[in-house]
Amino acid sequence: MKTKNITKRIKDLKAFWKQPPKGRYMSFKEIISFSVGGIGQKCIVYCVNQMVISIGNVLIGNTIGINPSAMYVIYIISVLSGFPLTALRAKMIDNTRSMKGKYRPYIISMGIPTSVIGILFILTPYENMSLFWKCAAVLLYNIGFQFFSNFYNDAYDSLINVLSPNSIERSDVLSIKSIVENFSPSIANIFLPLVARMITGENTLYDIKIYRVLFPPMIIIGFFIAMLGYVNTSEKIVQAKTHVIQMKFSDAFRAIARNKYFWIISLAGWLGFLEGSFNNIIGWMYNYQHACTPAQFSIVTAIAGNASFWPNIVAPFFIRKFGKKKILIVTNVLNVVFILFMFPVVRMTGNPAIIWIFLVCIFINSFITALSNLLNPSVQADIRDYQQYVTGERIDGMFAAVGLIGNVITLATSSVLPAIYERAGLNKSVALSLGYDGSNVYDVLYNSDYFVQISSVLVMASVVGAVMNVIPFFFYDLSETDQKGMVSVLRIRALFEDYGNGVLEEHTLTEAYEIIKEAREYSGKEPNRIQSTRGREARKNNRKLLEENTKIEIANRVTEELTKYETEQGKADIEYAKRIVSAGLNGFQEIEIPDKKTARKMPKNTQRERELRRNTFIQISNFKASKKAVKKYFPNGIKEFDSKVFDELFKAEYENDVAVNEALRALKAAKDEKRRDDIPRLKAEVKVLQRERAVIARNIKKATEENSIFYRAAKPYLDAKKLLTQAENYRHLDEIEKLYEEALASAK
Repeated sequence: MKTKNITKRIKDLKAFWKQPPKGRYMSFKEIISFSVGGIGQKCIVYCVNQMVISIGNVLIGNTIGINPSAMYVIYIISVLSGFPLTALRAKMIDNTRSMKGKYRPYIISMGIPTSVIGILFILTPYENMSLFWKCAAVLLYNIGFQFFSNFYNDAYDSLINVLSPNSIERSDVLSIKSIVENFSPSIANIFLPLVARMITGENTLYDIKIYRVLFPPMIIIGFFIAMLGYVNTSEKIVQAKTHVIQMKFSDAFRAIARNKYFWIISLAGWLGFLEGSFNNIIGWMYNYQHACTPAQFSIVTAIAGNASFWPNIVAPFFIRKFGKKKILIVTNVLNVVFILFMFPVVRMTGNPAIIWIFLVCIFINSFITALSNLLNPSVQADIRDYQQYVTGERIDGMFAAVGLIGNVITLATSSVLPAIYERAGLNKSVALSLGYDGSNVYDVLYNSDYFVQISSVLVMASVVGAVMNVIPFFFYDLSETDQKGMVSVLRIRALFEDYGNGVLEEHTLTEAYEIIKEAREYSGKEPNRIQSTRGREARKNNRKLLEENTKIEIANRVTEELTKYETEQGKADIEYAKRIVSAGLNGFQEIEIPDKKTARKMPKNTQRERELRRNTFIQISNFKASKKAVKKYFPNGIKEFDSKVFDELFKAEYENDVAVNEALRALKAAKDEKRRDDIPRLKAEVKVLQRERAVIARNIKKATEENSIFYRAAKPYLDAKKLLTQAENYRHLDEIEKLYEEALASAK
C-alpha cells in the first residue's frame, strides 16, 4: 500500500509540476519555488529582525550597548518615520500595474536595499562611538528598514494572497512553506552559540564580532535563494480584466474601516502587546546565570526552534477539521496556561535543570503560538477577499496603511515594557548598587535575586498580554465556507463584467460558469444532518455529507447573487439607481436620501436587514464625501473623466516594460560577447526607454489622481451606473451559457 502511495505521489508530481490539479491554482513547481524561496527570505528576516529597534532587543541593547530608556526614544522616532513610508508603500502596491504582478516586482527592488542596509548596519564600528552616535546610526538604519525591509517582507509574505484564491490551498501551501523556510532560522540558532564560542572564546552571544561573521553571508545567500519565489510564480487575482482601481488613500481608509474582521484581528495583536515579554529569559539564563554550556545551549535553541516545525504538519488537518476560529481561540487560551507554568520555573535559580524545565514550557508555548501564527497569513488573505466582496475593490496595500493605527497604539503601549524593566530592577541605580559601573544595565541580571525578580515580573506581564490577546477572537466568525462562497461570487461578478466589456476569456468563462452549474444543482437543498457515529465508514460518510453541505451553502450564496435583482429589494435598488442616473452627474446630489437618524432606526434583526442598514450608512457617507469633493474640485459642475485614457497608458507601460527587458538582455549579451562598439548604443537605448518609462509613470499617476478625484465626487452616480450595468449583464446568463457550450464543444 505504501509503495502504491509513493508511486501515485511521484505520478502526481510529474503530472502537476507545471499545471495545477483541478480546483487548485498552484502547480508543484510554484509551491516548491515559493517555499524554498522562503528559506532565503527568512535568512534576511532573521538577520534584520535582530537589528530592528524593539524594547528588549539584545543586539541593540546588550551587544551595541543602548540602554532601554534611550532605545525607547529612538524606537518612537523610528515608528513615527514609518507612518508616511507605510502610506507610500500601500499606494505603490495598490497602483502597481506590471506584467510581473502586484507583489513579485518588489522581491527584487526592495530586497536589494534591504540587504545592503542590513550589511552596513552590522559592519558599523559601534565600539568606537558614543551613546549619541550609536543611537543616531541605529535610528538611521531603522528608518531604512521601516520602508525597504517592511516592503520586502510584506511583498513576499503577501504573495500567497494572490497566488491562489482558494483558502484551503493557501493554508496548505503556507504549511509547506513554513516547514521548509524554518530551516534557515533553526540552523542559525543552532550554530550561533558554537560560532560565538569559537570567535570570542567565551559563553556569550553579546559580541558584535559574532554577527559580523555570520550575518553578511546569510543576507547575501538569502537574497539569491529568495529569487526562486520571484522567478517561478505567477499571480492570480480574481478580478475583471478591465477593472481599474479608483480609490485614494482616504477612500480606501473609509472602506477598510467597515471591515469588522480587520479590526478583530488587529485588536488581538494590539491588546496582546505584552504576551512576548518572557522571550528573552532563556537567553538570560545562558548569558547571565550560566545555566548551561555553549554546546548545551545550541541544543536548547535547536529544540526551542524545532517547536515551530510540528504545527506545520498538523495545521492543514486541524484547519479542515476545526476551522480557523476554533484553532485561534483554543491555542490562545492554552498559551495563557503554559505561560503561567513558567512562573515557578524562573524562581528555581541554582537548580541545574532550570533551563531544561523552562525549555519544556518554551517548547509547548512555541508550538501553540506557531500553530496560531501559521493561520495569520491565511486569515489576512480571507479578510482581503471579504473586503473585495463587500466593496468591489482589491486594496491589499491599504491594509498596511490603515494598520498605521496599530503603530499609534503601539507607541502608546510600548512604554509599558521599559517601565516594567525599570520597576523590576533593570536600571542604572541597581547596577551601581551591585558594584557594576552602570554602563550596561543588563549586568544586573548576573545577580540571581534580581534575575528571579525581573523574570517573574516579565512572565506575569506575558500572562496579562495572552489573556487580552484571546478576547477578540471570540468575535471572529468568517468561516472557510464563507470564504469559498465569497470567492465564487467574485468569479461570477468578474465573468459578467468581462462579458459586458467584450473581453471575456475562455478560461474565465469555463471556471465561472461551472460554479453556476454547481449552484443550480445544489441550491435550495436542505443541509444534511450530521450524526455523531463511530466507525471508519460512518466518518467517511459524514465527510461526504459535510462536503455536500458546503456546496449547498455556497450554491445558495451564488444563487442569491444571480437573482438579487429579481427580489423586491433588488428591484427597489434598480429604481433608485435609475433615479440617480436620470438626474445626471450634476443633479444626483439633489436626490433625497435618508439621514443618519433614520438609518439608526432601521431594523437589524436579520442578516439582510443588517446589510441594508449598513449600506444606508455607506450611502449617506458617500453622498457627504461627494458634496465635499464637488465643492472643492468642481465648483462649476462635475466634468466626467474618460477612463479610456488608462487603456493607452497601460498598453504603453506594458510595451515599454517589454522593450526595456529586451534592451537589457541585448546589453548583457553585448558585454558577455565583448562587442564594445554596440555597448554605448545599447546603453543609450536603455536610458531612452527608462526615461520613457518615467514619463509614462508620471502620466499614469496624474490620470489616477484625476480619476480618483472624479470618482469621489461622482461615486453615488458611478455606483448607480455600475449597479444598472451589472443588472443588465446578469440578464444575459442564457447567452453566457451558449458561449460556455461552444467553448466545451471546441475543446473536444
